[in-house]
Amino acid sequence: MKLLRASRRDGAAALLARWCVAAFAVAIAAAAQWPGATLPGDERLRDVIVRAQASPVPEERLVVVDIDEASLRRAGAWPWPRDRLAHMVENLVGPYGARVVGLDIVLPERADAAGDERLALLGRFGPLVLPQSFVFDGSGSLQVGTLGGGRPAAAGDAVPARGFVANHAGLAGAARFGNIGFLPDMDGMLRRLPMQTFYQGRTYPALSLAMLGGAVAGAGPVAGMQSGHGLRRIPYARQLEAYTVVPAADILDLAVPAEWLRDKYVLIGSSALGLADRVATPLSPNTSGLLVHAEALTALLDVRDGSAPAPWPGRTVAVAFAALLAGLTLYTLPRLAAWANVALLAVAALAWLALVWLLVPHDAAFSPVGPLLSCLLLLAIAVPLAWQQAQQQSRKLLGTLRQYVADAVVDELLRSNLADPLAPTRCQVTTLIADMEGYTTHVASLPVEQAARLTRDFLNCLTGPVLDAGGTLDKFTGDGLVAFWGAPLPVPDHADQALGAALAIMAALDGFNAARRAAGQAPVRVRIGIESGEAMAGDFGSSARSIYTAVGDSVNVASRLETAARDLPCDVLVGPGTFALARRHALAPVGQVVLRGRDSLTMLYTLTALAAKGTI
Repeated sequence: MKLLRASRRDGAAALLARWCVAAFAVAIAAAAQWPGATLPGDERLRDVIVRAQASPVPEERLVVVDIDEASLRRAGAWPWPRDRLAHMVENLVGPYGARVVGLDIVLPERADAAGDERLALLGRFGPLVLPQSFVFDGSGSLQVGTLGGGRPAAAGDAVPARGFVANHAGLAGAARFGNIGFLPDMDGMLRRLPMQTFYQGRTYPALSLAMLGGAVAGAGPVAGMQSGHGLRRIPYARQLEAYTVVPAADILDLAVPAEWLRDKYVLIGSSALGLADRVATPLSPNTSGLLVHAEALTALLDVRDGSAPAPWPGRTVAVAFAALLAGLTLYTLPRLAAWANVALLAVAALAWLALVWLLVPHDAAFSPVGPLLSCLLLLAIAVPLAWQQAQQQSRKLLGTLRQYVADAVVDELLRSNLADPLAPTRCQVTTLIADMEGYTTHVASLPVEQAARLTRDFLNCLTGPVLDAGGTLDKFTGDGLVAFWGAPLPVPDHADQALGAALAIMAALDGFNAARRAAGQAPVRVRIGIESGEAMAGDFGSSARSIYTAVGDSVNVASRLETAARDLPCDVLVGPGTFALARRHALAPVGQVVLRGRDSLTMLYTLTALAAKGTI
């Protein structure tokens, strides 16, 4: 009962520990999904997936006009006269028929008056969106040029700015302005853009949003470029090579087909290294800032056209996955081997990565690493914990086994490394059955405590010699025991080992009885039956309980020999099977008797050493 209660306590403690680890794993995954929460590796994992999923399909709704190195060589060094910029814009909206032109170059100082005037008129009456760049970090308040556009509004989720670099006052009257400033992540990577910027009581749209009129139907916090602390994640859904890039010099010379630009959105900027408009993005560590705005415009056009990926609840999926994994692990940890649980967690991690592959285009705010950390936690804590608890249970079981089997036998079983050492097998065994004669008479008049002490001391006289002789203790029979030799490990001298144990039992009982006589108590007599032969030994029982025992005719004969000893003047009766196998012990014949359940006579023997002492 003590062992059962301890086992229950240990099992409850182990279950509680696993529950705590599983709950912690779910909590980590859940905490990682809070808005604004990021874990190490979240963005890197997203970058890998975004880069792998970026489509090579050409973007046919917009064109990038690049003031590249070749254009600077052909049309002149930078800065260009405003007249030249105005001429390029006029070519785009006139002969080429562009729908909207967005300029990605801020002009904070005045230049040639005619060119500035032409740009101002294009901005006021034409489809030209002029840029201005807001500053979001730094301690000072930078103010260069004159801000234009914007509308009075509360901050909302717009990103607050600390300053700006705007165009000169002559261009401040344009109809549309777009912010080209950005706020990179801590690692310097540009993954998000402030689609709305808040500055001194007014909000200003990003360049891509301004080119679409300042609003996009359906571009809410769960569609297109998702919201996150006022920022929108750029999906980077197209490879950089998917954009049509036309050199600015070709536009000035009208050297490209008109159909390339007709009714298209056009972004004008520069990839020239001398203009320093290069940023790191998930697609490339050296990306033209102009293409970042192109990616943002693509995302907004996808939302407007209804081709953006449908929003999925990535946070909910992540927490549900972690909870399912924790529940599954709670079930498998005590039932599967450590390597199987490790394999299960590895498969779960791969399954989550497959889910992340599907979720990334549909949800820009969930943490892809959260459930992976749950897997890692379960792998680093729960699996070793379950392994340790299994080891503790194994040690307890081995300790229990050592109470029934000699230490040497247990050690040999461990060294043998058998797949199932307790599986039932046919083997040659010698069975010893011992019992106290007149047990009821001895304990009838004794108090319970004294009766229990007598039983315990008597069984100690039997158990010690059996285990010392390498025997397997099958079971106690109240006032006796059943033991056998030859299983679970086969031994060639099992008969002699059993006979040696019988002699040791008799010697131990002599000392026990001497102490009882000295205390004025009656001595006790033991009856022992020993027989050898084939038996089926192994782990038997029902689905509720199993027991390691031996069954067979030789076991039955040993039981009948022990019973027959009550009518014979012999404490130890040995059957013919043991007599045939004994080599180290001499046996003396007792006579032939008909054992219960048998029709023929059976020759019985006893140990000569006991007969010589007069203890037969």
